[in-house]
Amino acid sequence: MSDRPAIVLLSGGLDSSTVLAIARAQGFRPAALTFRYGQRHAVEIDAARRVAASQGVADHRIADIDLRVFGGSALTADIDVPKGRDEDEMSDGQIPVTYVPARNTIMLSFALAFAEVIDAADIFLGVNAVDYSGYPDCRPDYIQAFETMANLATRAAVEGRRLTLHTPLIDLSKADIIRQGLALGVDYSITSTCYDPDPQGRACGQCDSCRLRLKGFADAGLSDPAPYM
Repeated sequence: MSDRPAIVLLSGGLDSSTVLAIARAQGFRPAALTFRYGQRHAVEIDAARRVAASQGVADHRIADIDLRVFGGSALTADIDVPKGRDEDEMSDGQIPVTYVPARNTIMLSFALAFAEVIDAADIFLGVNAVDYSGYPDCRPDYIQAFETMANLATRAAVEGRRLTLHTPLIDLSKADIIRQGLALGVDYSITSTCYDPDPQGRACGQCDSCRLRLKGFADAGLSDPAPYM
């Protein structure tokens, strides 16, 4: 691993754990950033700790921001998480109630500040525009726009250290993400993707995130090693 630092947004889920492994494989020295933002599936924070430790991350920070003050999402307010939706329902163009308003913008802004402090010019995140639930802040044009803004907004960029946002999963199917992660040694049994897990951290198997994950493993000809209710 080189001395070239990079920030990796690490939720503890399948996608971000894969991105962490990709950053390491590309020779970066990743610093992981996880958020405790009032999410109902806070078990993902423990998963992020496990993933960071399993991949040898020396600098893993957990930032506290309480998005429950705004609500507006099934992940941060007393709103039921949708269950049992099929692929057609998930791809009907409607933004689901699990969308957290401005979440990626908020988290990327924190990552941008972290990058400036540790002299990193690279931020990795696990957004995907293929097998996803239709979130507007997972699209390539959003990522491009944020990168443009970041390079106007920071002292580092003004002084010549331009920031690059890396989205290595953006065009991959969930099955391809899983295959790539397994090739890089990712242990998916310690990840947590579910929007509505039980107190023991077992996945519900019925929310959009679970169904996309399970489909990905099935399409890859594999069984998901994560625990389910």
